Amino acid sequence: MSARGPAAGRLLAPAGLESLAVPAAELARARDLAVRHGMRREREIDLGDPVITRVERFAAERDRPAVAGAGRALSYAELAAEARRLATLLDGAGVRPGEVVGVGGGRCAAVIAAFLAIELVGALYVPADETWPATRVRDVLDQAGASVLLTVDDGEPAPALLEGAAAAGARTVRAGAARDLAPWPGGPRLESLDRPRYVLFTSGSTGRPKGAVVEHQGMLNHLWAKIIDLGMTDADAVAFTAPLGFDISIWQMLCPLLLGGRVEIVDDGVAHDAPAFARLVDERAVTVVELVPTMVRHLLDDLPERADGPPFPGLRWMIATGEELPAELSRRWLAAVPHARLLNAYGPTECSDDVTHHTVTAGDLELLRLPIGTPIVNARLYVLRSLDDGTWAACDVGETGELFVGGVVVGRGYLGDPDRTREAFYRDPFGESPTGRLYRTGDAVRLLPAGAGGEDRPTLQYLGRVDRQVKISGVRMELGEIEAVLQRHPSVGAAAVVVHEYPAR
Repeated sequence: MSARGPAAGRLLAPAGLESLAVPAAELARARDLAVRHGMRREREIDLGDPVITRVERFAAERDRPAVAGAGRALSYAELAAEARRLATLLDGAGVRPGEVVGVGGGRCAAVIAAFLAIELVGALYVPADETWPATRVRDVLDQAGASVLLTVDDGEPAPALLEGAAAAGARTVRAGAARDLAPWPGGPRLESLDRPRYVLFTSGSTGRPKGAVVEHQGMLNHLWAKIIDLGMTDADAVAFTAPLGFDISIWQMLCPLLLGGRVEIVDDGVAHDAPAFARLVDERAVTVVELVPTMVRHLLDDLPERADGPPFPGLRWMIATGEELPAELSRRWLAAVPHARLLNAYGPTECSDDVTHHTVTAGDLELLRLPIGTPIVNARLYVLRSLDDGTWAACDVGETGELFVGGVVVGRGYLGDPDRTREAFYRDPFGESPTGRLYRTGDAVRLLPAGAGGEDRPTLQYLGRVDRQVKISGVRMELGEIEAVLQRHPSVGAAAVVVHEYPAR
């Protein structure tokens, strides 16, 4: 089993990473290209306040609805009070700053309160979804070194959560046990901005999940980036649709709380039922929705008819993420719901979620593949190609390379896994990075020139994983591009292209 105790002691410092091999001349060129093409977007953001501090401020100024849905509603004052009672529960269970707390269950108001409670006691949040098998729960809690699993469901926890926690040696504590406890009296235990804040486990090529660690500064920067790019205010209501193990769940449940807005929790029965979800968006006045493109397609297939205009009159943004957004699907959305802008979002869990945003326009629809956009605030993006001598060179407009991410968004690596951390994280050779780290995404991208798709500046286009680039008779080919062409045919719903090698005759 993994060692218990503060997670920071099981993370590599930047000095323990290798520096990416970029010759001095290419370093200067890469910096120049990133600045010239808008791949470094700097903005001063105050990242000092934890989310719980903002919640308590709104509760004191003028209380208002904070969380609603799934059979329960909490005002800001009620949410803050529940978070402090849960903090008392965790403190009594022996949770100390820097330790990892598992949170088990489904989307509900209590999971948001639990995240805020973990902020208060200075621990790290790691979710264990109620739908996971016991072996997955065990692997996640064991690798994270979680000593406690806090279950948040009103009824009996899923048996797999209890079984997995027991197998991992984690004590199970129920959120309901905090109901009669006194509120925790202390302030948030935030020692520094680079303090780890949460761990999310992604699939590993070896079959063993990898625990990506995100810092407080990276998380808050992403939350404010969403607020800035979406123009969010306290009038917004964000649909909380993501399973707890997905990185987008973090911003969906926290972002509105920085503004005094509302989190609208969507239970699984509604989230997976397009007509029911459409009714919820209308009836609950939801203004921001994020879905995978597959679900956007289902939603368009079952759009409610309205005699007084287009559907979803209160919706401001539809965000597509998690899968490649097809141009054909975008065309349907822009035609059917013209008032709700469509955002194509891209980003790895290891970099605090999304690192690029792109608002889709009619001009994009002429491209074989939609742009993924330009960097969010304080993300630094570099497109590099590998040379035969093992070093890296910068790519200019029109050239294909691999995307590397720097800046405050880059996480700490994989918890307790230095070998896999070194495979994807490097010391940032470009300098001046708040984290000192550079993340290798493994994604192939192309920098499109200004004017492509109607953009007034260069923008990135995603081309697939780097290991999907093949050579046929010496010619480099991107399988994803062939798939994109096939999917433009009206009779093709989805396509997958593979290379089959026939033996020589």
